Amino acid sequence: MNLLVIGATGRTGSEIVAEASGRGHDVTGVATSSDTIEDVRVYPDDELPELLADADVAIDFTVPSASHEYAALAAEAGVPYVVGTTGFDEDGLDALRAASESTPVLKASNFARGVQALLRVVEAGAEALPDYDIELTETHHNGKRDAPSGTAKTLLDVIDSAREDALDRVHGREGEHEREDSEVGVHVRRAGNVRGEHEVLLADNDEVLTLTHRAESRRVFAAGAVDAAEWLLGREAGWYDFEDVL
Repeated sequence: MNLLVIGATGRTGSEIVAEASGRGHDVTGVATSSDTIEDVRVYPDDELPELLADADVAIDFTVPSASHEYAALAAEAGVPYVVGTTGFDEDGLDALRAASESTPVLKASNFARGVQALLRVVEAGAEALPDYDIELTETHHNGKRDAPSGTAKTLLDVIDSAREDALDRVHGREGEHEREDSEVGVHVRRAGNVRGEHEVLLADNDEVLTLTHRAESRRVFAAGAVDAAEWLLGREAGWYDFEDVL
């Protein structure tokens, strides 16, 4: 498979290059400037239209402001598109969905298989314990821009779907704040080189249930992204997520 990795010199992008090369795929990198990593040539992003002509699948781990434009180019070229970028606003997501009308687009906030399992367990817990208080804490490296993380938002959406009424999302607390039954606390930490940790706490009835996922290496996200690219090849145009891969 000819795989085009957009954002190839980034933290996760470079891991994707290594993972895909290790599986025997032909890999080309794209970044904001030319370079060479893992013996893979990296081209500047203004050459993306020409590079897409030879690509079987593209993987994008960049920034929202550029990602939806890259997706439009992939749609024009008919190249399946895997998106791991997070932090999109509604307009950005609409642009990705528009691209999926012309080519298969797989969007995920997290490509770790364990996170997909966590989503299922959190949904089951929120359904089984409908009156329990819920708090969510997530921790990432100090360079992560969007807060809460895309994975945290996905977890919150799952919690909402499991409850009869959506919970009010309270982002941190300060001063006097009496907790309401209708809220879920959302707490964000940014420090060091933490790859990613998410904890959902459910508490009531003199008991506490804590559900946690911690990524030990970015390679777990890279492996999932390449799994998604392999799965997406040959699919019909449409909107997919990582749950479809699993």
